[in-house]
Amino acid sequence: MKEAPAIQKHEFSNTKVALVHDWLNGMRGGEIVFEALLDLFPNAEVFTLIYQPENLSPSLRAKLSRTKVHASWMNWFGITRQKYRQLLPLLPIAIRSLDVYPFDLVISSSHCVAKGVKKHPSAFHLSYIHAPMRYMWDRFDDYFGKGRIFFLFRWIAILLRPLLQWWDRRTARADRVDCLIGNSKFIAEQIKRCYGRDAGVVYPFANLERFNHERKPGNFYLMVGAFAPYKRTDLAIEAFARLGLPLKIIGAGQDEQRLLELKKSLGADNVEFITRAQATNELIEKLYSECKAFVFPGKEDFGITPLEAMASGAPVIAFNAGGASETVTHETGVLFEHQTVDGLVNAVMEIESGRKKISEDACRARAAYFTKERFQQEILSAIKLK
Repeated sequence: MKEAPAIQKHEFSNTKVALVHDWLNGMRGGEIVFEALLDLFPNAEVFTLIYQPENLSPSLRAKLSRTKVHASWMNWFGITRQKYRQLLPLLPIAIRSLDVYPFDLVISSSHCVAKGVKKHPSAFHLSYIHAPMRYMWDRFDDYFGKGRIFFLFRWIAILLRPLLQWWDRRTARADRVDCLIGNSKFIAEQIKRCYGRDAGVVYPFANLERFNHERKPGNFYLMVGAFAPYKRTDLAIEAFARLGLPLKIIGAGQDEQRLLELKKSLGADNVEFITRAQATNELIEKLYSECKAFVFPGKEDFGITPLEAMASGAPVIAFNAGGASETVTHETGVLFEHQTVDGLVNAVMEIESGRKKISEDACRARAAYFTKERFQQEILSAIKLK
């Protein structure tokens, strides 16, 4: 692995650094980004609402074992560790209980409340925004819509939504956060709309070294990701039930039971679910290299899995919105305009029929831009200590 950029060792070696992340209880795109920040600042102290190291990757777990990790009071109780999303009104209180006041440099990795920590007035706070408080803005209905959550929690969320949006805007002010950075132009636009502030853009990355297997495309299509509402795995199941083509889906999450029931109701025996427990890194890498194309029907803030697919030489079929519209090009995949079953079916047929031919080299070349070293250097360039 390449070393972190040398600028870090020179400029910030004597700086007291705090790294803040919403919760460290699983490995998703945000945690991969957080690990890259920890690589830049291995002596930083870490602050998070919930800390469950047993659910993290071995590499991140090892790095965190060598530094000081501060978890909030929500980590003390089983119910708050398990039901933290339903306890959203408590999260601003919990994040303010984390004491980063003694630190010169605060870097928050935030998709919920991490940017709301209270810093010293003379400290520099850079907040890397995966999304403005995801559950209270554009994706409120995905998490709190009818039938998605116990009705009492839904009504509490509806009543508190204006207050939480106000808190989210207030904690994004220039006296709280010196530099806002979005993980895509899509998120930078949301930051402008929600917070009234301009934000820079620093794209995340994929661990490209993992995905250099020989390309041997088979006859199946592939999805990899959490079973969250906005991922639109349901759309893929319905489209492939109609097409009758083989689709492998790797993932886990809150929508798992609903998706299994949807597959059963449609009689979609051509759709195969592979659990996260079954899906080793080696299997995922193999399936990326062997899939006919990667399917990405959701509207995501950024989306790392399309990069992993392209790094493996596989074309991507993606909804033309959000981060995918900035990473997938017409030379590396098919972008469909309407987030419907018909829209996805037609996009798949572009690949299946052979009308759309995608070069393996073009896919790998596009992915090659999204390196960890580029991400780290751009983050460092944005830090301006007072």
